[in-house]
Amino acid sequence: MKPVPGSHDSFSFWVDEKAPVGPDQKAVVKHLATAFRLVAKKVMKKWSMTQNLTFSEQLEGGIRYFDLRVSSKPSEPGREVYFIHGLFGHKVRDGLHEINTFLNGHPKEVVFLDFNHHYAMNKEHHRYLIAMLQQMFGHKLCNSNVVEDITLDYLWENKYQVIVFYHHPLADDCPHLWAGSKIPAPWANTTDAYKLIQFLETTLGERAKYGSFHVSQAILTPRVKTIFRGLIKGLRNHLVERNLPTIMTWVEAQKPGANGVNIITSDFVELVDFATTVINLNNLLLPNLAPTREPRDPQS
Repeated sequence: MKPVPGSHDSFSFWVDEKAPVGPDQKAVVKHLATAFRLVAKKVMKKWSMTQNLTFSEQLEGGIRYFDLRVSSKPSEPGREVYFIHGLFGHKVRDGLHEINTFLNGHPKEVVFLDFNHHYAMNKEHHRYLIAMLQQMFGHKLCNSNVVEDITLDYLWENKYQVIVFYHHPLADDCPHLWAGSKIPAPWANTTDAYKLIQFLETTLGERAKYGSFHVSQAILTPRVKTIFRGLIKGLRNHLVERNLPTIMTWVEAQKPGANGVNIITSDFVELVDFATTVINLNNLLLPNLAPTREPRDPQS
C-alpha cells in the first residue's frame, strides 16, 4: 500500500465549549471544568484541538486517513453519537455527510475512516452508527479483505471509495467493517521529538510481520506539566510548531513499499506541506524518479 497522509483527531477543528466535558476525560478534569466552568473549557479547547481544517478542507488538501473518536452524550436521550476529544465535536452524521459529498464529486478518491475509540456507547449506539455508515456510503464501502489485495486498481474496478476500521467486536458481524487489528497505530506517548522518531523507527520495523495496514503517528502527546507550562499558548503554539521541523525531516526521509511507511498522521496538517510530502514519497516507487539518497538523520 502506498504512503497515505492522515490527520490525528481529525474532527477536532470544532469543539463545543458549552457542552459537558466528555466521558473520555478523567474525574479530576471533569471536577476542574465544573469548578472553573467556561475558563477551564477555554483551556481545554486549546489543548483538545489538533486540527484547524474542516473535513472538506483536509480532503482538498490531500488528507485521506481520518482518526475518529466518538461518544454518546450521557445526559442526552436517544442514540445520537458525536466526535469527541475532551470536549464534544460535531455529530458524526454531519461529518460523514461532508466526507461523502467530497467522494461523490471525486469518484476515484479513496478514504480510510478509523473509528478507534468509543465512549459511553452501548450496543444500540453501535448499531445506530454502523447502520449510519452503511446508509451513508452504501456501495462505496470496501468489504474486509486481505490487506495485500487492496490496490488502487482493485478499489477503482469495484468502485470502492471507503475503508472503515471499527475497533469493536460488533465489527466481526459486518463484512463492510474492517477489524481494528487490521490497522495497528502504535502510540509513542512522548513530548520529545527525538524519542518519537526512535519509536516510529522501531515500530515501523515491526510492521511487516502483521500483514496489516500501519499508522505511524508522527505526533507528540502533552503531559500534565506540559499543559501547565503552556496553559495559555495551547498545543499548537507550545508543543507542535517548534517540533515540526524535526518531525518533518523524518517524514521526508521515509520510503514506500512493503517495509516502508504506510499511513502517517500529523497534528495541524496545514502548518507545513505535510500531505504533499507524504504523497511525494510515492515517487520513490517510480524507478526513473527514485533518488539515490540515504535517509537523513533527524538530529543532524
